[in-house]
Amino acid sequence: MKINPLLKNFVLVVIIFLVVGGVFSLSYFPEKTPNEISISQLITDINQDKISKITIAGDQLEIDYADKTTAVSMKESNSTLSDLLVSLGVNKDNLQKVQVNIAPQKESTWSWLGPILIFGILPLVVFGFFFWTMIKQAKSGAVQVFDFTRAKARLFGAEGHSKDRITFKDVAGLKEAKEELTEIVDFLKFPKKYLAMGAKIPRGVLLLGQAGVGKTLLARAVAGEANVPFLSVSGSEFVEMFVGVGSARVRDLFSTAKKSAPSIIFIDELDAIGRHRGAGIGGGHDEREQTLNQILVEMDGFERENNVIVMAATNRGDILDPALLRPGRFDRKIILDPPDVHDRVEILQIHSKEKPLAQNINFKEVAERTPGFSGADLANVANEAALLAARQNKTQIDQIEFLEAIEKVLLGPERRSHILSKKEKEIAAYHEAGHALVSSSLPGTEPIRKISIISRGMAAGYTLQIPSEENKMRTKTQFLAEIATLLGGMCAERLKFGEMTTGASNDLIKASELARRIVKEYGMSSLGPIAFGEKEEMIFLGREISEQRNYSETVATKIDKEIEEIIRSAEKKATEIVSKKKDLLAKIAKTLVEKEIIEREEFEKLIKKR
Repeated sequence: MKINPLLKNFVLVVIIFLVVGGVFSLSYFPEKTPNEISISQLITDINQDKISKITIAGDQLEIDYADKTTAVSMKESNSTLSDLLVSLGVNKDNLQKVQVNIAPQKESTWSWLGPILIFGILPLVVFGFFFWTMIKQAKSGAVQVFDFTRAKARLFGAEGHSKDRITFKDVAGLKEAKEELTEIVDFLKFPKKYLAMGAKIPRGVLLLGQAGVGKTLLARAVAGEANVPFLSVSGSEFVEMFVGVGSARVRDLFSTAKKSAPSIIFIDELDAIGRHRGAGIGGGHDEREQTLNQILVEMDGFERENNVIVMAATNRGDILDPALLRPGRFDRKIILDPPDVHDRVEILQIHSKEKPLAQNINFKEVAERTPGFSGADLANVANEAALLAARQNKTQIDQIEFLEAIEKVLLGPERRSHILSKKEKEIAAYHEAGHALVSSSLPGTEPIRKISIISRGMAAGYTLQIPSEENKMRTKTQFLAEIATLLGGMCAERLKFGEMTTGASNDLIKASELARRIVKEYGMSSLGPIAFGEKEEMIFLGREISEQRNYSETVATKIDKEIEEIIRSAEKKATEIVSKKKDLLAKIAKTLVEKEIIEREEFEKLIKKR
């Protein structure tokens, strides 16, 4: 059982307190206590000539007997000993035989120092030690209660031998972005060259791109190339529950960067604090806006000699405050696109260089099957392939593990325990066969890579279509073919079983959404090249986007009819195909029921044998 450090230190303090208190107590009290007698016993002993000497120390009487024993007694305060003893019946002659000494009153040092140490100073020491321990524990913990105004930036050093150092060689693809950032690197290495010409290097660089394309990695590569300190912080780490903490952390971050100049500040997820500021109505104090204001001030306050560059990353550049994007702040914007097929090959090679690969690995095939994948997705594919190989106790990763990993990343893991009944299996087979048959019969569709009725993720089955080349633009023919393909599963169910099932619900949602976009956004309907509906920026809510209707009810009715017409036409086309090729549909479905999976090569053989 792990003992809480605070409890451990508290127990230690209590033990120290008891030990020190015991030592002081032993020092304060005498080791041997003399025999104490009453005043009447003293009178009797004097009259019997047993006492040789009496020493008076204040009100205490120290008595020495003739037989060398000692005793103590007390007299009344404010009274002389001789008068007291005579008044109590002591014989004067006997009293004169006793030697009476008066000792000066000396107070032991421990008599006054001991109580002060034990009851005054020692508790203060104990309290101080305990308080210091709490501060130390709080600082060493993740919460850092007493350092909440300090920036939580992570510093990556500029040492050339550092394991954390990343350069452009470690970043595959992104050729145009690296070319843009080479100028930043050159400025950090040779700032005097630019300053001598009166040039001003961009103080802020904004990296824009979807999640996982390598924005953070590229920023670290800039710092690694320039060999300068790199301060990384997330936008959400500035704002806490305390008012003013965000601004204080911004000041601390920029102060640290200036001390380490030349350096790079990297703010990840800038949209967390850089959203468009509201109109300020309502009188509320928005801590996020105050933090943004401080960032704007700090970026304006840079001196020419500071050589500090601010880099930031976001995938929501459309909602950033315009003040951030003006010249002098984030005036250079670099767009990072998803990697193309050649870049994907390089990325896969980088993420697999420390993995034991078989001789049959073909990264080009893997790259062709992963269009639209980001660098993070490809890293996940390589890792999943390694996990699959390890799970099967292999010593090397084969091509089949990479292909399986692609499907796992796209659709989720196989759920072979999700067993379908015989009837459900047949329905799923006809449904997926309908998708594949309609898709292969229409122009403008993507090639079928795989058909399966093994459950993955939330799907009972799937038809995997992966484009053979990158498509930046799409035509109306391609959209209509995609809608017909989506409805092909439902049409096959109705043709075989006389009714549709709930398995087509997701297909209907996708088909309806695509038809709506064809009419309202792309202008590909009989209503003409018009975009219906506009995105309105709600400034009071920090630039939230809301669609506003900018057309009449009559036009809305026409839009609904156009959408319905597109869906009906695609449904009719899909029904014609599965009805005309009913035997081929049954053949594909039967093969699926038997094998559960049909790969591209086998599917192409099936449709060519017809």
